[in-house]
Amino acid sequence: MSIKKDIRFRTYLAFTMMLFFAFAIVVRIIYIQTVKGDELRADSKKAHSTTEILPAERGNVFSEDGQLLSSSHPVFDVFVDFKTIKPELFNDNVSILADSMAALFQDKSAQVYEAAFRKAYKEQKQYYSLKKNLPYYEFQRLRAFPIFNKGERRGGFIVDARSKRENPFGILAYRTIGLWRKEAPSVGLENAYDTVLAGKEGSRSLRKAAGNVWIPVKGSEFAPINGRDIVTTIDIEIQEVAENALMATLEQYKCQWGTVIVMETATGKIKALVNLGKQKDGTYWEDKNYALEKNEPGSTFKLMSLYALLEEGKIKVEDMTNAFGGVKYFGKQRVRDDHLGMGAISVKNAFAKSSNVVFANLVATHFKNDPMQYIKRLQKLHLHEKTGLDLKGETTPLIKTTNSKSWNSVTSLPWIGYGYESLITPLHTCMVYNAVANNGKLMKPYLVSEIVENGQVIRKIDPVVLEEKIGSPETIRQMREAMREVVISGTGKRVQSPYYNAAGKTGTAQVADGTVSYADGVKQGSFVGFFPYENPKYTIAVLVRSIPGGAYYGGVVAAPVFRIIADKLYGAHIGGYKIPKNQSSSEWIAKRSLTQSYANVLGPLGVQYHADTDFSIGSLESILQSKAQVSVQAVNGQSVPNVVGMGLKDALYILENTGLKVKVQGFGTVVQQSIQPGTTLKQGTIITLQLG
Repeated sequence: MSIKKDIRFRTYLAFTMMLFFAFAIVVRIIYIQTVKGDELRADSKKAHSTTEILPAERGNVFSEDGQLLSSSHPVFDVFVDFKTIKPELFNDNVSILADSMAALFQDKSAQVYEAAFRKAYKEQKQYYSLKKNLPYYEFQRLRAFPIFNKGERRGGFIVDARSKRENPFGILAYRTIGLWRKEAPSVGLENAYDTVLAGKEGSRSLRKAAGNVWIPVKGSEFAPINGRDIVTTIDIEIQEVAENALMATLEQYKCQWGTVIVMETATGKIKALVNLGKQKDGTYWEDKNYALEKNEPGSTFKLMSLYALLEEGKIKVEDMTNAFGGVKYFGKQRVRDDHLGMGAISVKNAFAKSSNVVFANLVATHFKNDPMQYIKRLQKLHLHEKTGLDLKGETTPLIKTTNSKSWNSVTSLPWIGYGYESLITPLHTCMVYNAVANNGKLMKPYLVSEIVENGQVIRKIDPVVLEEKIGSPETIRQMREAMREVVISGTGKRVQSPYYNAAGKTGTAQVADGTVSYADGVKQGSFVGFFPYENPKYTIAVLVRSIPGGAYYGGVVAAPVFRIIADKLYGAHIGGYKIPKNQSSSEWIAKRSLTQSYANVLGPLGVQYHADTDFSIGSLESILQSKAQVSVQAVNGQSVPNVVGMGLKDALYILENTGLKVKVQGFGTVVQQSIQPGTTLKQGTIITLQLG
């Protein structure tokens, strides 16, 4: 082949190859644009744009009197990218930065901080953890320090802001208020009202600009909708009283756990809900909602049996019945009283003395021909269904019927009659006792009264009546009379008070609930009642579970808790006097007050006392045979009166009416006054009262 032909051939071959490659490129371009184009454009857009989530602010939880029970606040985790900090900036300022850190946090010396910073800078750490969980005010000071005040691009200051949920009152109502955690299940009201509190997240689009700076895209922002607030029925003062009273009993008797429910009689509002369980270290904590856990109620269930017997016209509380000496067999099974030897006894006294034999026998005898007549009365009390309290986790109660697989024609009626073979929660028991206090009106218990948005109430939750009348007025009267007898002469005598009348029922039950058996000897004691008897304001249920061999009688472990709570409630909310913390009701009897105030308080209780004047100071010495003994100190307007021991309201009334100007320090009752009693009084003189 000639040279010319060879050149032409090579030229042709090269040209052909060029055409082939050009064609392949064109085909690839067409493929990319038509087949892969959307995917690649999306990848490109993703690399240069992003969506930022704008978190909503979670709503707050308030007590009914406006105190904050749960709230969110910002906290900051701070990191440092030492690689972005120029050597000159670092070396000129690292010592000053270390001094500033040591002064602010006071956890390390400036020398330790500087050594750590120099080491991290030498190693060019890019995500050095500086501080975590900083509150806003510390974060603001930190970001103004040398180096960090240059921001993220020059000062390496990286911030991770988040929201932290806190309960300011700690253990108080902790299980009821609940706990909200972003990455874990929440509990309590935080869980039940999560959709109300959470709000709705917002978003906005960002695009990448020069220097890797992200800039918001105009018009792309959807603002977050902040969560709404909820107002609970909880009264934090009542909650604290109930918590302390129960804690003292649990610690004294080393009990396993206990629960207290304080319900407002007229409405069904839960004013306090305490749940304390023993921890491994022996302390107690709000670890589980025991008020919503079902168990065999024991003797407090005798009220439900009394109700069925009365409403069906089977008995009257004055009727005489037989206690069989405290022992009776049903088939081969024995029912026994703690107090043996009782024979003929009135139904009212059998209730007061909590006779198992009497109530087992009454129910078995009167309903043996139609057991469902008795069961339907229990269902009328809504004991076969959940209370519907606005908390998740309430267990479903069990009231047997004749169709139940475990129904025994010989033993089921008597056993249910005195508190066994039924499973209800302490809240059910409280609800029924509250109905008796409320003249037969059965109220649904509830915990949230309002939902608030931007300070405005957008939903008010009203009381719900489950049953307008659970029974006739005569039935309710006899039930109340029997409950009053428990406190006067029966097992609940420990709740008697000189200031008000109460009514209720003690309960003691052996425990077999899956974790323990009857043979383990674990028992629980309870007291459920209401006060004042003549015009009930509150119903209180107390349930305490013992340790094997420990104290367990309801009159011992539960009744005193009721008494402490009732005393404080009466003093603060009913009788007009606030009993200071750590002060027993017996000490309160000597408190000093306006004599007219004593007349106002004692009169409705049936205690005789007449105040000759409303401008004198009295000390209540005793109450004998429904007559009050009050020592009186006249206020003559010539000398400074003694107001130590008085409440602030009464002290102000006395002093200001004598022409003195009053300054107040502290909280509580008057413990000291700046001008000695008996000093010649000069109009307009300033007197300072120290409260405590």
